[in-house]
Amino acid sequence: MSAPDTNVNKQTRRHRGPIIGIALVLAFAAVLFLGLLGYVWEPAETAGEVPAAAATVSE
Repeated sequence: MSAPDTNVNKQTRRHRGPIIGIALVLAFAAVLFLGLLGYVWEPAETAGEVPAAAATVSE
């Protein structure tokens, strides 16, 4: 059952703020997720590189 007197223009104005808020929260979550991926992701070591722990030991 739907509302008998739906004013689409009025509903558009009333929902604009919450929709913008949801979009901002989704954008913020995406930035946090990309930051997490950048923090967690480590490139694979190549055969020619010396690990940092082995390079600091002199004897």
